[in-house]
Amino acid sequence: MDLQTIKERIAAVQSKREYLLSLLEQPDLGTLRIDVNQALEELDELIDESRRTLPDIENN
Repeated sequence: MDLQTIKERIAAVQSKREYLLSLLEQPDLGTLRIDVNQALEELDELIDESRRTLPDIENN
């Protein structure tokens, strides 16, 4: 996998985080709120790991 592909995939992951944050604003989320919070935590870990592993890649 080339560096450009990795950059694109990291950007795609970061954009999913914004969507998950918008889901948390939904008042009728119910018990799915737990799953969304868990997904956010795991996504944040993945983004942090990508920053540590590939520091020269721009991360938003």
